[in-house]
Amino acid sequence: MSLPVLMIAANDDWPTDRVVTELTGRGVEVFRMDTADFPQQLSLSGRIDQGHGWAGELATAQRTVDLSRVGAVYYRAPGAFQFPDGMTGPEERFAAAQARAGLGGVLSALDCRWVNHPTFMARAEYKPVQLDAARVCGLRIPSTLITNRPDAVREFATAVPGPLICKPVSSPVLIEDDQLKAVYTRRLTPDDLADLRGVETTAHLFQAWVDKSHEVRLTVVGSRMFAAEVHAGSEAAHEDWRSDYGSLTYATTTVPADVEAGMRRLMDRLHLTYGAADFVVDPDGRWWFLEVNPCGQWDWIQGATGQPIAAAIADELQGVTP
Repeated sequence: MSLPVLMIAANDDWPTDRVVTELTGRGVEVFRMDTADFPQQLSLSGRIDQGHGWAGELATAQRTVDLSRVGAVYYRAPGAFQFPDGMTGPEERFAAAQARAGLGGVLSALDCRWVNHPTFMARAEYKPVQLDAARVCGLRIPSTLITNRPDAVREFATAVPGPLICKPVSSPVLIEDDQLKAVYTRRLTPDDLADLRGVETTAHLFQAWVDKSHEVRLTVVGSRMFAAEVHAGSEAAHEDWRSDYGSLTYATTTVPADVEAGMRRLMDRLHLTYGAADFVVDPDGRWWFLEVNPCGQWDWIQGATGQPIAAAIADELQGVTP
């Protein structure tokens, strides 16, 4: 009988639903939790002694899982801890720190398969780390500048042939006026370069624009790679395809041998089992690495192409060799 799989994700995360369905259909015991349920709907009892590692259980009103039996963990953007009403702000911050160190620490110590371990995810999410690792691993990257100095941007624009783009260094999403907004990649105009006020307020990422034939979303799960061409059907999508999903069309494709080898080295270097990588393919067919997201979306690519990504994640969690 297979060991239980612990699924740590937001309760409303539907890609995780697909992996759960795949695993339960195979007869695998699954314990799903969201850190947002701790401590009110989820409890922890963990113990370690000289003679054995962490044991105990996670429990909800309906189910429990023995920590010592967990065979694999799927970790994907769970929610923030939710505490009882009536706590002050300082009390909540203190309680959250204790929960992160206690619950998070015990879970992080589990010696089993991870997709992905949060420690490695946290480091891999830094774009500067990714770009340098990709370069070292033999992948082609665009010239990139991260700065808060307007004069450095102008010097970069002079040194780099062709247009520049600007995009967020971190998550492109923000909440303003109770609305979810996104900051998309944008090509800079001469007017933008003439007036760079605001650059000094925080770090900005500037990058050489790579002329595109199309883009590729390369989903890596263990030793398997699922490559999908992403073709933009509008000017906005050509600049940043996330800005106009409705105009996109998709096609499965193969990965060039040098890119495949470079991505395998990169995943090993970043200690990632899963990653959603984005590439630009130029008119000469060369692949340019942009980023790899250790928690990137994959469900819509599976729906558009039929690539069996959920099944591959389930295989990885079970230790099944394709």
